[in-house]
Amino acid sequence: MIAVPISKPIHILLVDDNPNNLKVLAEAIHKCGWKALMATDGESAIEQTEYAHPDLILLDVMMAGIDGFETCRRLKINPITENIPVIFMTALSDSTDKVAGLEIGAVDYITKPFQHEEVIARLKLHLKISHLTRTLEERVQERTAELTQSLQQLQQTQLQMIQSEKMSTLGQLVAGIGHEINNPVGFVGGNLSYIEEHVNNLLRLVSLQQEKLTQSDSEIQELLEEIDLEYLAQDLPKLLASMHQGITRLKDISLSLRTFTRADISSQIKFQIHEGIDSTLMLLKHRLKGNGDCTKIQVVTQYGELPPISCYPGQLNQVFMNIIANAIDAFDELHQKNSNQDITAVPSIITITTSLDPQQQTVTICIQDNGPGMLTEVQSRIFEQSFTTKAVGKGTGLGLAISYQIIVDKHNGQVNCLSIPGEGTKFIITLPM
Repeated sequence: MIAVPISKPIHILLVDDNPNNLKVLAEAIHKCGWKALMATDGESAIEQTEYAHPDLILLDVMMAGIDGFETCRRLKINPITENIPVIFMTALSDSTDKVAGLEIGAVDYITKPFQHEEVIARLKLHLKISHLTRTLEERVQERTAELTQSLQQLQQTQLQMIQSEKMSTLGQLVAGIGHEINNPVGFVGGNLSYIEEHVNNLLRLVSLQQEKLTQSDSEIQELLEEIDLEYLAQDLPKLLASMHQGITRLKDISLSLRTFTRADISSQIKFQIHEGIDSTLMLLKHRLKGNGDCTKIQVVTQYGELPPISCYPGQLNQVFMNIIANAIDAFDELHQKNSNQDITAVPSIITITTSLDPQQQTVTICIQDNGPGMLTEVQSRIFEQSFTTKAVGKGTGLGLAISYQIIVDKHNGQVNCLSIPGEGTKFIITLPM
């Protein structure tokens, strides 16, 4: 005998309009330790199958009402009963009828008058096949789920590696640039005050000499007219003031670079979010000014009272950079598409708002633009790895995917995108304090 691995009692539905056949088959089934369910017509068989869900159905072909073929067809188009094996019982010997039944979905035929041993043997065989099929499908589903999970983990690992490599490379680059900037800036800044003092002294000396000398030499007079001493005395302080502003600007850039690339990856530290946003805007200032190819963009900051929060500053700054740079790219693309039209009537604006929720103990950063917006199908995919709407060579599709991972996985926060075509896009970042 073939052993059928089971975990629950096996139920077999017997469908025949002959009570004697039902009785004989039920006795044989009971001897095997199985449970017999009985129906005398196709309609009741279908109804009983839906709620009892037997493991196998023995179905007579020739019955009053709907015949076995129609009964089987209805069972196979019903999602609840389609996977239950059906074995036909028939006195028909025509192979055409048998082929028609198999095409409908039956797994086998038993010819009347039947032998008990043959019936039991075929039942055991098809019960085992059904069990193996279900087991195989379950293992395939489990394996598919495992592979899907492994693929997701691999993609997350790739993103983490890409992010770490980008931050490491960027940190090294900026450290080198900062070092190169600081040396000349320190030299010029340190000597600028002395230059200013020396220039003022020389101007005082020239002015004093002009007052003391009663007679002016003609050669000196010609030189004074040539260099326009009066204008020079007025312009030199302005030039020195401009140099002071330039040095201050360089120091601000150097500070913004150091703030932006905070590489404290190993552990979170207390950080003021506004410093990160300001440093990002400082680094993007050249793109916000606008030129012949790009539109001028106004940035409006509406900062709430935020305490420093525990976070990875360098990574958060990368998120701010990705989102704001994408907004600038969208404005630039719109400007290029409408270069022949007057679009100055509607100013390009990026609004950055921060707020605190004391009850939820969260900080919210909202970055909104009034740019072209996104279609629904694009908006639903923006956080996917390698998805980008930019032309080849202008985008990798990693920026927002990495940003999502930084906010959600690294900081246990949330990032949502709301966009309406023609009206703009809003990113809402929520971080726990």
